[in-house]
Amino acid sequence: MSEMSEMSEMSEMSEMSGERPPHTHPLLQELSWRGLIFDATEGVDEALSAAGAAGYIGFDPTADSLHVGNLLAIMGLVHLQRHGVTPIALVGGATGMVGDPSGKSSERNLLDEERLAHNVSCIRAQLARFLDFERPGNPARLLNNADWLGQMGFIEFLRDVGKHFPLGYMLAKDSVKRRVEGAGISFTEFSYMLLQAYDFAHLNAHHGCVVQLGGSDQWGNITAGVELMRRMRGARGHGLVFPLVTTATGQKFGKTEAGAVWLDAARTSPYQFYQFWLNAPDDDVERHLKRFTLLSREALSALMAEHAAAPHLRAAQRALARDVTRRVHGEAALAQAERAAQAMFGGDLSALSARELEEVFADVPSTQLERGFFEGPEATLGGLLVRCGVCASKAEARRLVEGGGVSLNDARCADARAPVSLADAVEGRVFVIKRGAKRYHLARVE
Repeated sequence: MSEMSEMSEMSEMSEMSGERPPHTHPLLQELSWRGLIFDATEGVDEALSAAGAAGYIGFDPTADSLHVGNLLAIMGLVHLQRHGVTPIALVGGATGMVGDPSGKSSERNLLDEERLAHNVSCIRAQLARFLDFERPGNPARLLNNADWLGQMGFIEFLRDVGKHFPLGYMLAKDSVKRRVEGAGISFTEFSYMLLQAYDFAHLNAHHGCVVQLGGSDQWGNITAGVELMRRMRGARGHGLVFPLVTTATGQKFGKTEAGAVWLDAARTSPYQFYQFWLNAPDDDVERHLKRFTLLSREALSALMAEHAAAPHLRAAQRALARDVTRRVHGEAALAQAERAAQAMFGGDLSALSARELEEVFADVPSTQLERGFFEGPEATLGGLLVRCGVCASKAEARRLVEGGGVSLNDARCADARAPVSLADAVEGRVFVIKRGAKRYHLARVE
């Protein structure tokens, strides 16, 4: 076994043994009680206490938006800054062109430079909602590794970086081993570990970065960076990894039937985002409050006591949804999401715009109506109900309406023969049909 492989194996075994004394740095104590430390290298307390210390987390720009799965890492940077450590958000403009094999079962499609530049720009704007780039003493920094990796030649990289990584060491990493034994791995993704390791060494040399943070699936990449710093510069770096976020049932966090929950309002509306957090199960909500909000121990304890006394009121979920939605989308979007939620559950639909109605009723059955429908003989309430499949026939529609069982845009209907026009639609394009107490149907006008 090589010196590097042996050292790394002994280090990882030591770190996972759980024999270290409790953390002394206030930042690490904070992260610990919030359940945000899965593992850390020995000596990280002292490193973070040094004047001008900085820590970094990398973000993969394979999409033009981050998602809720990234929020744990973002909150890690928030805690760094609140405790006097300079937070560095590193956007992988260069490594995003390669792809990290960690947690992936197959090769990803590579992005061109134009798409990557667009994604990087969008992610920068989202991170700016969480971090203070003007704070005295430890302002946050946004860096792009394309600025240094893009300037390095291939031969130079092999000479200065590649020589420090024995092949056996790289093959022993779980992220690589799983791919080699499974679908296979290209040299492109195989080299990702070296690129990330060099990022850490560069940030240490030029920005005082002493610790890299990330999910627990990044442990192999992070420890490779720690070792490269030692070999290249005789410097000591550290790693701290968060637990991977899952629900109480073990499911991957941030996935819904509709797909990922994004931070971009164009991908996931503020209403849908708010509902995601509001629907958190009781078994998960306290853990989410610790990890995704800045509530103090005392405030969290009081909130959970309130929740335990009346769980049906969902005070904890409501506090969680309000806090995270406000931070991601702002106060105005939060108010809009809450207004939409109140309308959905018995409030006044007339206060909502057409777009809000489409968001609120995104999951109910819907029908696309041609504008010509409103120019023909079927443009009556009964005809609309039949056209949308709410009723099987005009006779059924008449009986249902006369029995008081139909509302159109929140107004109770009395005559199935009453004409319906585009002027009756919200903004000329949306009808909300309600049958009975809880059955909704959305009619959209082309």
